[in-house]
Amino acid sequence: MSELNINALVRQAHETNNYDALIELIPYARLIGIECLRLGDDMVFRLPASKNNIGNPILPAIHGGVIAGFMEHSALLHLLMFMEIPHMPKIIDFSIDYLRAGHYRDTFVQCQVWRQGRRVANVAITAWQTNQTEPIATARAHFKVD
Repeated sequence: MSELNINALVRQAHETNNYDALIELIPYARLIGIECLRLGDDMVFRLPASKNNIGNPILPAIHGGVIAGFMEHSALLHLLMFMEIPHMPKIIDFSIDYLRAGHYRDTFVQCQVWRQGRRVANVAITAWQTNQTEPIATARAHFKVD
């Protein structure tokens, strides 16, 4: 997709408060069911409870890889939406700390850009389920943005 098309999609998504077209650009985000919720100036990403995302059926708990993928793709979408990057950011590295089990319920992620330079952006990512003050995982990611 060209730079012009991505910028136009981002602008249209902000105007209509509908981010589905951006999510459609990323097949894995579409597969696991990521949704975007705009809350004022903040963006919260939602992963609805889905039996397809369960890794441990005994608890039941969401697969750790799904949680990590959800967090990574949320950070990518966050950069795309708010940092005026004219193309898809490319992941450099991703580090996650699992803090507790991600039970079979809706999961939420919020991202914060710590630093954006000309070439690299550093993003902090927090995932929670019932209470934002009790995260199930935290992560740090670096993206190439030039």
